[in-house]
Amino acid sequence: MSSANRILIVDDDVEICNLLQKFLTQHGYKVLMANNGRQMQHLLSINKVDLIVLDIMMPGSDGLELCRKLRTKSGIPIIMLSAMGDEADRVVGLEVGADDYLPKPFSPRELLARIKALLRRVHGELPTAAQIKFDAWTLDRNKRHLISPDGLTIPLSAGEFDLLVAFIEHAGRTLNRDQLMDLTRGREADPFDRTIDVQVGRLRKKIEKDPKNPELVITVRGGGYRFTPKVEKY
Repeated sequence: MSSANRILIVDDDVEICNLLQKFLTQHGYKVLMANNGRQMQHLLSINKVDLIVLDIMMPGSDGLELCRKLRTKSGIPIIMLSAMGDEADRVVGLEVGADDYLPKPFSPRELLARIKALLRRVHGELPTAAQIKFDAWTLDRNKRHLISPDGLTIPLSAGEFDLLVAFIEHAGRTLNRDQLMDLTRGREADPFDRTIDVQVGRLRKKIEKDPKNPELVITVRGGGYRFTPKVEKY
């Protein structure tokens, strides 16, 4: 699969870009590089990109602003790079639409593993049930589209899609953060990792009538989260 995947690295550190280009190319990926938001937008306008590795700290438009703008028109998978210890930046990155994050400094092999896992979730085998209905909503798993009760297409990031599928497949059960992290990312949650909480908040904003008083994805004190609607698969 990787030979068909094109990765866009966006980082103002030329050495990191060159290192990652060489490493990922050796593993069969096609790699594009941009050192700022303007270059990123240009490359996206003329290339089909399967995944973006986006650094937060850049001159001009930073990674958070670029991610926010991308999410208004695209669900392309995004892995955010953040400085070690900047938990607030990582949380904000998830809130504006990043699907995963990796703190600097990082191992190229760790980034490769994250890229493979995210692309596997996005381009995995199509499920038997392509159409899933819950509470007047419809999830098209083939197209990865969510259709609102009013018939509008609601864009989902890769992380939001994976989280919704995890809830749907375990409707009525209480899932803790470790279980949700394993279902959506294939690893356990760090005790201080707020990834799942942030993505639950993002998902609620899209499917709940009142995100502050959720009825579809409810919080179970001391337990995690539970998806309450009846699910119908077609």
